[in-house]
Amino acid sequence: MRIAVIGTGYVGLVTGACFADHGHTVIGVDREREKIQRLNRGEVTIYEVGLPDLLARNLGRTLSFTTDTDEAVSASEIVFITVGTPQGEEGEADMSYVVEAASGIAAAINAYKIIVNKSTMPVGSTRLVDRVIREKAEGEEFDVISNPEFLREGTAVRDFMNPDRIVIGTGSQKAAGIMAELYRPLNAPLFITDPASAEMIKYASNAFLATKVSFINAIANICEATGADVKEVAMGMGYDHRIGFEFLRSGPGFGGSCFPKDCQALIEIARNSGYHFHLLEGVMQVNQEQIKLTAGKVERRLGGLEGRQVAAWGLAFKPNTDDVRDSPALEIISLLSAGGARVLAYDPQAMENARASLPGLECAGSALEAATGADILLILTDWDEFKMQDFRKVAEAMKGCDVLDARNCLDPLALRRLGFNYEGIGR
Repeated sequence: MRIAVIGTGYVGLVTGACFADHGHTVIGVDREREKIQRLNRGEVTIYEVGLPDLLARNLGRTLSFTTDTDEAVSASEIVFITVGTPQGEEGEADMSYVVEAASGIAAAINAYKIIVNKSTMPVGSTRLVDRVIREKAEGEEFDVISNPEFLREGTAVRDFMNPDRIVIGTGSQKAAGIMAELYRPLNAPLFITDPASAEMIKYASNAFLATKVSFINAIANICEATGADVKEVAMGMGYDHRIGFEFLRSGPGFGGSCFPKDCQALIEIARNSGYHFHLLEGVMQVNQEQIKLTAGKVERRLGGLEGRQVAAWGLAFKPNTDDVRDSPALEIISLLSAGGARVLAYDPQAMENARASLPGLECAGSALEAATGADILLILTDWDEFKMQDFRKVAEAMKGCDVLDARNCLDPLALRRLGFNYEGIGR
């Protein structure tokens, strides 16, 4: 099939590259000319495992990029909207980029098209896009459907190729049939429902996963107070198939481009519908408290922050990505710096993005360099590189001997044998 993808961020770039790898002709569209030039040279603009191989294999064959929306839409049968829906002032999703994309699509429609809302959008977005296009392309034949993405940064390519399910929200049998054929090679359960339910499925899924994270973090804090070990507790819970192991890992709080934004948007959707989502509001409150508790642990360990040096390993909100959006690591570093500490940070992939988000951030060239002269080592992202460090050298380089493992990714006994004062979250 012939596909246009409007927006070349995490969702759009992965979606386009994966469809191209399945033999479809894909044109990626973005208004940032420099980004398009880089992509057409084969330069991947985000860090995502497996994406460089997809780009190298398909660029110039089934995959191309342009800044010309008219060219891409007129040449395609299916148009995916994958632009950003950032958080607005009141917590609602900002739909201005979606409306802009829909207006561009309307100007280029020349035959029947399926317009696919792929980005996470509030309930009613399918109707909104349909209305925008219909006002500007009166008489043209098209269907607007919802097809939410369920990609996790760091494993997005694998998630696309091996989905748990594919959700299609449409009342059009024609559109449903074409989309079913498009996704048939993925051999995944296909769930066809109405657009509003499809839109809510994405928000409800993310809100539930965020709830699991805040729940296990709350349990971790109780574990610390009672002498239990949250890793053992989570293991015992996870064997219950009704609960499972996923997202039962305590830490400094959740972050990224989805959970904070989507939870806040769902709270706002509920409020606008006359319902106060107290449970989800509590999830968000626990998440903010966890960030402050983690910074407080550092201050307590050091007996104060003024004049102290902190080595912060990890800036991305999770490993295997360079995304720092709503990363708890950046919030914790900001709190420590505000308290008078000097924070020297290191991350294998996210330092450039972190500097852009947190001006004045001091970064090191390696994990060992960040630890040199530090009073405490703080683990904020569980990269494999950190787990495989030579901690004898780390011990020699540090001034102090405290380690706060906010991701519970290191071996407490091994570190204690080397003379470290190890502390985890809920252990």
